[in-house]
Amino acid sequence: MTKIANSNKPIALTMGDPAGVGPDITLCLWRDRENLNLPPYVYIGCPDMLAERASTMGIGLRTTIVDPTQPFNFDNHTMPVIPPSHAVNASAGSPNDDDAKAIIESIERAVELTVNGYAAAVVTNPIAKAQLYKAGFSFPGHTEFLAELAHRHTGAQYRPVMMLAGPKLRAVPVTIHIPLSEVPDRLNSELIIETSQIVAADMISRFGVSHPRIAIAGLNPHAGESGAIGHEDLDIIVPAVEAIKLLGINATGPLPADTMFHEEARKGYDVALCMYHDQALIPAKALGFDDSVNTTMGLPFIRTSPDHGTAFAIAGTNAARPDSLIAAMRLASQLAATSRKEHLQ
Repeated sequence: MTKIANSNKPIALTMGDPAGVGPDITLCLWRDRENLNLPPYVYIGCPDMLAERASTMGIGLRTTIVDPTQPFNFDNHTMPVIPPSHAVNASAGSPNDDDAKAIIESIERAVELTVNGYAAAVVTNPIAKAQLYKAGFSFPGHTEFLAELAHRHTGAQYRPVMMLAGPKLRAVPVTIHIPLSEVPDRLNSELIIETSQIVAADMISRFGVSHPRIAIAGLNPHAGESGAIGHEDLDIIVPAVEAIKLLGINATGPLPADTMFHEEARKGYDVALCMYHDQALIPAKALGFDDSVNTTMGLPFIRTSPDHGTAFAIAGTNAARPDSLIAAMRLASQLAATSRKEHLQ
């Protein structure tokens, strides 16, 4: 197969759950395409479902089926689409368990195209994991599934790291989709050190930050207050921070999480490393819910996503805002361009 000849490769945009707002926000991108100046993209999803949703939302749409392994024109007249081989049955707001295979296939195809050099990056629309679990999906979320797909394609093992990136804050959780009660037992110095190395490497190679500053949050209130409020900060995080510094990474911490996210504090670092999911995602979403982006670090390809879920309740109602998907598309394009530049140097 012949790869796309020009360097302006498309973003591979997945379908997400077709019953959610993924089709809606994708259609909003198409509706506003003249003003948004987005990178070229190819939608991996059901064109009939997308056309039906467009009709419901009153958006004019023309699609064309493409083979992204061959050169094709990107224009403002037709949306390029790659249909899944599995049927899509859901309607807006009514998820269908039978769609799980098509949802998973869309993600798999996007990764395949990107790893093989036909797409510049993967942008994923929101999924609802409850439906996927019924089809045998065994991963806590997109992040872990993407690492498995990277392994399938390259044979290497990857440790994916989730980042919420917004205009006011970049935040990374060290532990992700586990119960809060399990965090103290799962947390260890090696995990914090490894996460910091992955974050620092991607901040340099993809975000173009030559000397990233990492602020590391404590686990307990007041970062443990010298052991008065829990032992994890002294026993786990302090040794990790010292080891990270010895690796040449500019790290500070552990810092009290209740004082490290205000405006003045954020000027002192490029990314916040947090100990658990909500410690990172609550401030990230509070500071930029509509324009923050979920991006996965530590993978051999670029992946971004809106920072919200499927929002079944408003699917098809024209109420969903596309801001986070727009930001995800732009960040994916930016990271791809920075990575190309880094590779050429």
